[in-house]
Amino acid sequence: MLKFLDLYETYATEVYRFALWLAGDRYDAEDITSETFIRAWLHNSRIRTETLKAYLFAIARNVYLNQCRKRKQQVMLDDVYPDPAPGPEKMVESQLELLKVRTALHSLQESDRAAFILRVQHELPYAEIARILGLSLTATKVKVHRARKKLLLTCVDKEVP
Repeated sequence: MLKFLDLYETYATEVYRFALWLAGDRYDAEDITSETFIRAWLHNSRIRTETLKAYLFAIARNVYLNQCRKRKQQVMLDDVYPDPAPGPEKMVESQLELLKVRTALHSLQESDRAAFILRVQHELPYAEIARILGLSLTATKVKVHRARKKLLLTCVDKEVP
């Protein structure tokens, strides 16, 4: 017999992603995901699909459709407190920027990349980085500076508005 925790840990991420794509809102997707697992657990003897995953997706879709029907009966209020979290478009844009930075970072020589990461990500002082890499303090500062300069030139769009 499948335990609820096992069921949730195995499928929650996929159900959430599906719900997010359906609803377009992370809070609605969280609600749909929660409701999906509650319904699946309460009605676990009535699985009518080939896989458990498909069954969960079917429940999630039905929950979403029920929400849509209920919303048609509701009146929208003014959005006084807009959601500060980025929407799906902004998240995709951020992921593309991150991919661009990662690609640019991996185009650096290993020693430059290591110096830059130790300085920026781990906030180590230059003297410590120099000891780690076996370089002089001046060489370390130059490596970090050059890495920053190259990343800036690579990642910043050359178009000026």
